[in-house]
Amino acid sequence: MVISKKILPIIVVSQFFCTSLWFASNGVMTNLVVNFNLNNNVLGLLTSAVQFGFIAGTLLFALLCIVDRFSPSKVFFFSAIFGAFFNVAMVYNHQSLFSLLTLRFFTGFFLAGIYPVGMKIATDYYEKGLGKSLGFLVGALVIGTALPHLLKDILVDYSWKSVLIATSILAGFGGLMMLLFVKNGPYRKANKTLNLSVCFTVFKNVNFRKAAFGYFGHMWELYTFWAFVPILLSIYEKMHDHISFNIPLLSFLIIGIGGFSCVLSGYTSEKLGVKKTAFYFLLLSCFCCFISPFIFEISNEYLFISFLIFWGMVVIADSPLFSTLIAQNAPKQDKGTALTIVNCVGFSITIISILVLNYIQTKTTSNIIFMILAFGPILGLIALKTKTPDKQEFL
Repeated sequence: MVISKKILPIIVVSQFFCTSLWFASNGVMTNLVVNFNLNNNVLGLLTSAVQFGFIAGTLLFALLCIVDRFSPSKVFFFSAIFGAFFNVAMVYNHQSLFSLLTLRFFTGFFLAGIYPVGMKIATDYYEKGLGKSLGFLVGALVIGTALPHLLKDILVDYSWKSVLIATSILAGFGGLMMLLFVKNGPYRKANKTLNLSVCFTVFKNVNFRKAAFGYFGHMWELYTFWAFVPILLSIYEKMHDHISFNIPLLSFLIIGIGGFSCVLSGYTSEKLGVKKTAFYFLLLSCFCCFISPFIFEISNEYLFISFLIFWGMVVIADSPLFSTLIAQNAPKQDKGTALTIVNCVGFSITIISILVLNYIQTKTTSNIIFMILAFGPILGLIALKTKTPDKQEFL
């Protein structure tokens, strides 16, 4: 079956534009604090609001089997439009912490119709080389997530509101591209019936369960690391008085570099196998969690930045591989729902991780706390190493 070479680039660009909504508030966090008289510890709250909205959205989408029952491209488009609306609404001058949290919640809610739906669309077009295809797709998510930090640096001479306006325009355009140019894929198997039990029955497959648990461990670390990248840079600055960073630009680089490692992991998986490649990348990111407190003590900014760039690469490289394993071990007619419910649980874990680290940071100045991020990868590695009772092949 011949598939147009334009399809994957369109999906990737659409995903890149739309996921810029995710960390839009993080890119202008200092401006939000100053303009709306917020406490300095709102980072964890606003980031968690997006995650909580995403969880609510993915849970509803999964329970109602939205992506398997309706055209994924249309779901993607309407989610992009509504997400862009709630994102740009933050430019309104009279905001309170409650209103900002509400807007971030609904932005996250409609991101549930973007990220997992984009992966579902990719699985509808590509059966062979799925790991490579999802590598490009998750890479787009990573760079899109980092984009607000870059926009903050580029638009430094303009109002902070321009970052929010720009990300919303990009999201709307990305949704429109998906609607106009990406139709239902040739491997799509629509599910016309509403089956609320799918969210639970998919976990009966032991290989699906192992892939999902590996993903859950990965998620404990990922978004908390991303949320705290500017804080890690700020802490290092304060510990070493002679060092001054361009934090927005470096935050974009450290997070965005993961987009390229996703593509690299996709190609690597074709040689080593998907499961083995995911295991090694998760092991490397676990190692970064353990040594991170000691890197702060070294007064060499180049070494510190290099370490964060390496961490930014390995922390996300396994993500498309876990999604590939999940998609390959899910029933075809329920693939979209399976991806969505796993995303729902995974992002629920990110809220706990972000809030736990955010709370502990207010109680201590010790950098040992960043070792907490290793907890998830350790459990994920154990899940991947657990032997399969029925001796089914786990790719």
